[in-house]
Amino acid sequence: MTEQAADRSPEIGGRALKRAMAKAQGRAKRRAVLLVAPLLLFILITFVAPIGQMLFRSVHNDGFSANMPALAAWFAENPEGTMPDEAAYAALATDLKMARENKTAGTVGTRINYEIGGTRSLFTSGARKAEDLKPPFARSVPEMDEDWADPQLWQVMRTASSAYTASFYLAALDLTRDADGHIVGVEEGRAVYVGLFFKTLWMSGLITVLCLILGYPVAHLLATLPLAKSNLLMILVLLPFWTSLLVRTTSWMVLLQEQGVINNTLVATGVLQDDNRLAMIYNQTGTIIAMVHILLPFMILPLYSVMRPIKPHYVRAARSLGATSWTAFRRVYLPQTVPGIGAGALLVFILAVGYYITPALVGGASGQLISNLIAYHMQDSLNWSMAAALAAILLAAVLVLYWLYDRLVGIDNLKLG
Repeated sequence: MTEQAADRSPEIGGRALKRAMAKAQGRAKRRAVLLVAPLLLFILITFVAPIGQMLFRSVHNDGFSANMPALAAWFAENPEGTMPDEAAYAALATDLKMARENKTAGTVGTRINYEIGGTRSLFTSGARKAEDLKPPFARSVPEMDEDWADPQLWQVMRTASSAYTASFYLAALDLTRDADGHIVGVEEGRAVYVGLFFKTLWMSGLITVLCLILGYPVAHLLATLPLAKSNLLMILVLLPFWTSLLVRTTSWMVLLQEQGVINNTLVATGVLQDDNRLAMIYNQTGTIIAMVHILLPFMILPLYSVMRPIKPHYVRAARSLGATSWTAFRRVYLPQTVPGIGAGALLVFILAVGYYITPALVGGASGQLISNLIAYHMQDSLNWSMAAALAAILLAAVLVLYWLYDRLVGIDNLKLG
């Protein structure tokens, strides 16, 4: 028995050690979770939840379906393509009377007005006159206003009868549904969003390239200078961060206007005639100039962080082996800075895509980006679902860019500092 007990004692001791290690690991994991929990909660509340709400609002709008239940029920019972009959007009009359009592005619009309302009007044006036409607409703409702017999209106009301809809995404892509429910392109004069999306991506790409062209030599100079001089010049790079964005933007307005500092200097030096001043503000040119200046530090800092650790003797060794300066730069130095180029380009492009204040103040009508149109729907038209759909498409474009960067460069090579 003594020998058996001695044989079992190492086994018992090993189990006890495993349990002790498991408990210690469990305590470490719980401690780590508790430490990370505040940050995780902060991200969920301030980042994930707003984005989730935005994405939900882009496909959900119950302004019509919640306030027109009888007509929504008729649409649910009759398949698409069914012409409105007496029951449909009776349901419409019932809902208009209820909308007058509940004072929701404006909400209903606003929802339809998002897709057919001018229909808000149709619903508000219809609600006021609904008490005078008598059977047969298929005749009395169109007599009240002939627009009630418009097949396009009934198609839009059918789409809006469901709280969940893809109409706002269709509108964001310059598409709509015809009277038969088929997806078609909008009229040429109303096609706005797709062109503005491409314009935003093109201008953001151009701004990124200009920031790279201007920022690469500056970052290289900062990385190769002695530390004391490099720190002094770094203050000049960081100085814009210590100045308000609004101040920087309004400063460019003073510099770029036709009677501004730059034009006056060019005229005074004889480079330009007084009647031939450059138009550099309230257009794309002004937007690009101001945004390049504002976003340039976001390109310089990632490049500097990558260039600083690069040993200068790598290039000297390449040149000593017969390589030209250009070959040494292209084959030795440039590949080592690719992570910084990728990080800076990604950072500048994403910031440029979502910029709002600078294009609004400097760009005018021709220099504004899709973010300005999103702000318009949020603040002026109050079409939050449309703003959410535009923002969701913009978010998807940025995620696609992020995915392409991961495939081409590798996200593991991303270096911001």
